[in-house]
Amino acid sequence: MPDILSLDATGQLAALESGRIGALDLLEASVARNAQVHARINAVVAQDLQRARERARAMDDLRAKGEVVGPLAGLPMTVKDTFDVEGMPASSGLDALRHRRAGDAAAVGHLKRAGAVIWGKTNTPVMAGDWQTYNALHGTTNNPWDLERTTGGSSGGSAAALASGVSALELGSDIGGSLRVPASFCGVFSHKPTWGMVSQIGHVPPAPGTRAERDLNVVGPMARSARDLRLLLSVIEHGPLAAKAPPAELKGLKVGLWLDEPAFLLDGEIRQAVEGFGEALRAVGVDVRPVTGPVDAPALLAAYQVLLGSVVGTDLAPAQRRSLERMRGPAKLARAMGVGTDGWAGLTLAYTASHAEWLEANEVRARLAEQVRDVFARLDVIIAPITPVAPFPHDHRPFQNRTLRCSDGSKIPYTAMLRWIALATALGLPATVVPAARTHEGLPVGVQIIGPRGADGRTLAVAEAIEQALGGFEKPPALDAV
Repeated sequence: MPDILSLDATGQLAALESGRIGALDLLEASVARNAQVHARINAVVAQDLQRARERARAMDDLRAKGEVVGPLAGLPMTVKDTFDVEGMPASSGLDALRHRRAGDAAAVGHLKRAGAVIWGKTNTPVMAGDWQTYNALHGTTNNPWDLERTTGGSSGGSAAALASGVSALELGSDIGGSLRVPASFCGVFSHKPTWGMVSQIGHVPPAPGTRAERDLNVVGPMARSARDLRLLLSVIEHGPLAAKAPPAELKGLKVGLWLDEPAFLLDGEIRQAVEGFGEALRAVGVDVRPVTGPVDAPALLAAYQVLLGSVVGTDLAPAQRRSLERMRGPAKLARAMGVGTDGWAGLTLAYTASHAEWLEANEVRARLAEQVRDVFARLDVIIAPITPVAPFPHDHRPFQNRTLRCSDGSKIPYTAMLRWIALATALGLPATVVPAARTHEGLPVGVQIIGPRGADGRTLAVAEAIEQALGGFEKPPALDAV
């Protein structure tokens, strides 16, 4: 039959249901595809094929008997290596973590109960802590659009597996853009749910065995189509969601296009790409309105930095923590002398924030949430960039030595990657990523469709309508010969 791996998950499930292919054959096709591209992409970094083959055979047997099967029955899947899977504990890029005994993360349990066949884990930076995907344990994951460039992070292996045809559905996570950045850089779809919609239990970080749900962090779906995002979210969410609603009606849809933000940075080429996307939406009847400052951006960045640092700081080794504590004095001085609110001095202060400082940031967050509710009283969704630059070349130098190069040759801080993703993360809002454009070098550029808290069904419906009107995933040309 035609290349079934080019179908999205919904298409593959239809082939399974109709009997055009069996679950075991589809699994073997996925494994073979990974073998084709692994040396170039390095997306899948752990496999458990014995269990997967047994499960695929069981799904085939159930279908042959006419038994009721789940919505993902027989679909081969990989998941980000920050989720515990029985037989494949999350390493999060650290050798010491992969030798544990572990059961399934809560979201993984939902996948299995829905019939998914989980056969592999996809690469992530150490403790999911970078916008590039590499670690000493599993090496570097390369972008299928340009092998010399990053996939983004921290769900970079997930996005690469989708773009290269290895997987049709992926499970990722996001606290600092980790679902959105890789989706944009690899030309695929993702959805950052409203905070608290999907259980984080069994995700590492935090430390294995943690039972509390972390502030800011979310677990969400990645795919090659918007309808597949709906499908996977309906499986892993805590309760019923309007994710099964039909695609939105684009004509008359009120969209705020957020590009002008003095506190943020944006390469001119990315701006041009997103502006062109806005014009394409206008051409199909969308009411696209420029918006500036939907919230107090400097206050947002300062609060998000403290909230994020307070979470990430708990994952640091004691020696790292002590080192940052020693730097706190100089960092305060640097800030007093005018260092930007999201520079390295600011992050040092955030990682060592006191409870009183966290409470202050949390109060700012509450006030910003009121501001954004007023914005969504006038708009259905906001569409915004995700990153200030396109996928960039691998750069594994220490964080403080990294910069981002714009298309005009200028440089901006590496920490600028935190800016455009801050609104949805800090305020717990849903954000759906769709492919939007290409740079002059042919690299993908995505946008995030941000909605009010709890309006996941709305952003997903808008994403599906946009995909139907303007197109969606395209296979990376770099893989044409593979």
